Amino acid sequence: MDYIDSFSVHSVPQTNVRAAIVTKTNTVFREANNLNIATVPDGRQYVTWGDDDMLPYNILDLIEADETVSTCQIFNAEVCYGAGLQYCTKDASEEVAAQVADFLLDNPMPDYFLGVCQDFKHYNFAISVIILNDAGDKIVELHRKPACYCRFCPADEKTGRISKILFAPFRALTPQDAVEEIELLDPRSPWRDLCERMGIRASRSNAAGATRTKCRKFAILSRFPGVDSMYYPIPHYAALFKGNWYNIKRLIGEAKLSKLKNAAPIKYVIEVSSRYWDNIFSRRHIVDSKEQEKIMNEKKREMLEFLTNIENTGTVLFTPKSISLDGKGESPDITVTSIDSKTKEGGDWESDIAEAVNMVCFTMRVHSNLVGSVPGKSQTNNSGSDKRELYTIAQALQKPYHDILFLVHEIIIRYNGWKGVHVDCPFIQLTTLDEHTDSKKVTTNATNTNPE
Repeated sequence: MDYIDSFSVHSVPQTNVRAAIVTKTNTVFREANNLNIATVPDGRQYVTWGDDDMLPYNILDLIEADETVSTCQIFNAEVCYGAGLQYCTKDASEEVAAQVADFLLDNPMPDYFLGVCQDFKHYNFAISVIILNDAGDKIVELHRKPACYCRFCPADEKTGRISKILFAPFRALTPQDAVEEIELLDPRSPWRDLCERMGIRASRSNAAGATRTKCRKFAILSRFPGVDSMYYPIPHYAALFKGNWYNIKRLIGEAKLSKLKNAAPIKYVIEVSSRYWDNIFSRRHIVDSKEQEKIMNEKKREMLEFLTNIENTGTVLFTPKSISLDGKGESPDITVTSIDSKTKEGGDWESDIAEAVNMVCFTMRVHSNLVGSVPGKSQTNNSGSDKRELYTIAQALQKPYHDILFLVHEIIIRYNGWKGVHVDCPFIQLTTLDEHTDSKKVTTNATNTNPE
């Protein structure tokens, strides 16, 4: 089922307080490595991304629900993009330079590269697809396949190698939807695998040989090395949702809004596991979204009535519990927490929101001053020199991502026989006023810089 966000604020009956009902985000990644084998309508199999195959979309929903997290994500992608990916032809012949120019016109790099940078920052991997001409001696097209719509087919039992991927709208896949199957080059050595399939020697491109396959479309996996899964890596920022600061930040915003609109503070926080809703819908065989919303509202009403009872008679709310996969740990599906509203006179949450934002930015590896997300009336700020250094550090940390993403383009350049061409992604270095320029490009492939 789709990820269910129950975040909402309601008035508690017979009181002048309000209650916030939130989703327990720490359950989203609980089954990230609990992979299953699923089948598309035509019978082909793939490995699910998470227990119910909805994990990438659950991640997107959580990111889009928070201003700071979504801003940090696009900032990280833009920093990884740098000054853009370039095919440098300074040392190439005029003929080769013309061929490269034609290729870049047919395959616009800005759209492709920013897309794979976003996939990398969201999911720690990206899928590129290369298409060869009919003769099989040139790579003529380069495409990005959005990672959230890609699924890996089961690895070969003998070699342990993943050889195919499926591309389809898996969020709401129907029998009428087309499912594209793409051959995946060996993730460990895609260059050698491509050469063997096309019957050329890996030592140099365009050597004559017998083509072993009629296939002209291949996928290349660019993946950030991890220690968690052989299929879908878990991004580092999963810690943000496994902890408490994500919900704390959202609650503070709702608390301030509630105080402004209703003069009624939020006194209770009701945390509900998404599994709680899944179980209800499954038992009642409810798949229609409107019916699900109706049932959810009924259950929320029961929770609010319970809060009224607990004020008056001290009744107890009994809820189901979720058991961990090892059977040792358990946690209630519903948790009710009372907030002492006296600790925040006048609904002043500025120090708390600053702390929450800093924790979010820290987890996303973005300094809060760089994205302007530190709130408050009298917050300290970094100097211009400090911000320039922070921006430079942020871009320097993109080198491992660039090294991994460059492999696709090094394969294209070598296979097409473009001698004297190399791939580069300069980063933009902000300058001081005494240099009489706002910025300059800096590259690791040359010692000189080009002011802009």
